[in-house]
Amino acid sequence: MTFLVDGLLEPFTLAFLQRALLGGTLVAVLCGVVGTWVVVRGMAFLGEALAHGMLPGVALATVLGAPALVGGALSAVVMSLGIGVLQRRGSLSYDTSIGLLFVSMLALGVIVISHSGSFATDATAILFGDILAIAPVDVVLLAGAAAVGLAVAILAHRPLVALAVDPRIAAVLGLRPRLAQAALVGLVTLAVVASYQAVGSLLVVGLLLAPAVAAGHWTVRLPTRMALAAALGTVAVATGLLVSWHAATAAGASVAASAIAIACLSWLLRRGVAALRPAPVPARAERSPAAA
Repeated sequence: MTFLVDGLLEPFTLAFLQRALLGGTLVAVLCGVVGTWVVVRGMAFLGEALAHGMLPGVALATVLGAPALVGGALSAVVMSLGIGVLQRRGSLSYDTSIGLLFVSMLALGVIVISHSGSFATDATAILFGDILAIAPVDVVLLAGAAAVGLAVAILAHRPLVALAVDPRIAAVLGLRPRLAQAALVGLVTLAVVASYQAVGSLLVVGLLLAPAVAAGHWTVRLPTRMALAAALGTVAVATGLLVSWHAATAAGASVAASAIAIACLSWLLRRGVAALRPAPVPARAERSPAAA
């Protein structure tokens, strides 16, 4: 038994896989916290749009020889600001603003890629990530992103809770719902950009949503749900890396698929627990004095 476990975990003796695990864990912690708010507020479409909205920035940075992560971050920030401008100045709904910018940014990214002669490999990394290529400097950047995300989530917790309950209540309490909404969009942007290298723009939403959904089956308290989502995301990262190593599959896709599998397993286990739990026995009605 010990031999089998040692053989299974042997890949983590390699330095690049240790960096991948550490970097993926930092991403999982950030996505666990931010993803909980995304699920609670129903903002999955924003996460998906921002993930694809990074494409033109990453593509342009790659063509120019600049860091892809910087280009993706700038592109995501531009899209986040554009959503707010369209809402305020264009009198458009939130989902309409996201949809318009989503298509525009995706089209722009495809145009940049189509004009590049040797972009096939880079495009694959953009879409599916390259977690095995995480370098020590990337780990430092991910640690900084996770620290910033956790700090913002802690400082903005009360306004975000009030915003989730009712924006009008948040305004009455002086919690500035617009600022809270901007902070939440910023957190989603940070999580998407930080997760880009680990799982790519195509799969980032899986790591953002699946652990939070799985944690939601077991607790409704937000801090507990965030912590459990971060733990399940870490398990998904470790499992995905091991599956990738032993089955010779794409690492980023394996991590995302592991996160989805954990969410499905969590749902099945929760249903099983509910089915095994005995039904409550209804209390017998007491006889009234008149009936006696």
